[in-house]
Amino acid sequence: MPQLMTVSGSTLVLAGPVPYERAPRGPGRTAPARAARTAPYRRLFAVPGARAFTLGNLIARLPMGMFTVSAVIMIAGSRGSYALAGAVTATGLAATALVAPWTARLVDRHGQARVAVPATAVAVLGSLALLLCVRLGAPDWTLFASYAATATTPNTGGMSRARWAHVHRGDPAALHTANSFEQAVDELCFMLGPVAAAFLCTALFPEAGTLAGAVLLMTGVLVFSAQRATEPPAAPRTAARPPLRLPGLAPLLGVFLATGAVFGSMEVVTLAYASGLGHGPSGGAVLTLQAAGSGVAGLLYGSVRPARSVSRRLLVCVGAMTVLMCLPLLAATTGSLAVLAGALLLAGAATAPTMVTGMTLVQRLTPEGRLNEGMTLAVTAILGGIAAGSATGGWLTDHAPATTAYLAPVCAAGLALVACAAGPARRR
Repeated sequence: MPQLMTVSGSTLVLAGPVPYERAPRGPGRTAPARAARTAPYRRLFAVPGARAFTLGNLIARLPMGMFTVSAVIMIAGSRGSYALAGAVTATGLAATALVAPWTARLVDRHGQARVAVPATAVAVLGSLALLLCVRLGAPDWTLFASYAATATTPNTGGMSRARWAHVHRGDPAALHTANSFEQAVDELCFMLGPVAAAFLCTALFPEAGTLAGAVLLMTGVLVFSAQRATEPPAAPRTAARPPLRLPGLAPLLGVFLATGAVFGSMEVVTLAYASGLGHGPSGGAVLTLQAAGSGVAGLLYGSVRPARSVSRRLLVCVGAMTVLMCLPLLAATTGSLAVLAGALLLAGAATAPTMVTGMTLVQRLTPEGRLNEGMTLAVTAILGGIAAGSATGGWLTDHAPATTAYLAPVCAAGLALVACAAGPARRR
């Protein structure tokens, strides 16, 4: 039976057992059933300081879905080249993949507050430099240099998950709920971020999205870092091996890489499909349904008691994702955007449970002194997969029918299933 952990000052206090609430059977069970589903989340936020660091993290994570869209609109509008805008944002993604693990290692060694605040300040200066370079008509190379500087942005989602892992260590049920909540937050931010960025850039001025994102990021990290009671202790000297050398983590990163390819290919192929039907502006709204389905599924997944074997649970989730990714392929043959929208809503239902279970396994495999680094490597693998999936999906949309292009996310999900069966699922 799970136990409730609270934090008093810097001391972790273990309280008595907290039983799960079960919904009674029979008539009139709606309200109790709803209470039973929300009980794990109410217990999660009963920890002192949890609401405060979650609020700061929400503010800091919203810009993650804003910066790329804002940069593309700003650069393309000023320079008249989507190719240049895409190249600049791709450079920033590549720089992030290289720098993020090192930033996370510094967070583990010196603490979240000591590293996250200055790292965020550097990233914000990079965003403001990009804004000024575009505004003042600086040479193209300055855009690449400015956007590359934003690679120091700390993985705020990983730091939040590390706090939950620290506060709820020894309580797998609470940690499962926390990871589910964090995944739902990711989906929410990537749903609202692009919409907010597009609105600000078009309704106000082209640089408004980048400026607002920079302000939100710095404000959120400052609020998050101020919550010291829930911050994991720094591990300046640890005998733990680097995450990449840990047994079982490399195959798990392969699962994240392939899952990222599912996201990247699905996005490009769906936008191209909607454009081919003459509904180009509706492509983004259709993709939002996939994120909505994933977010709802993540919250529901966090309200149930998880199976004991995380590896087997991951195999089931990835298998379900592979099956559900066939739905958009079948829907595309109908030539109806409405049918495709429904298929994407259902297809998204398996992605959040896959990500939640994968992150839980990362936390199990990675020592506490390397936790931020381990989770940042997972995020880096996802970003790399998104880039590869986007490129593959784009090539297929140019050289094959739109319906055939939907094979890309199906094949990527199949690769994730093979990687899972050959790696994590064989361990335990």
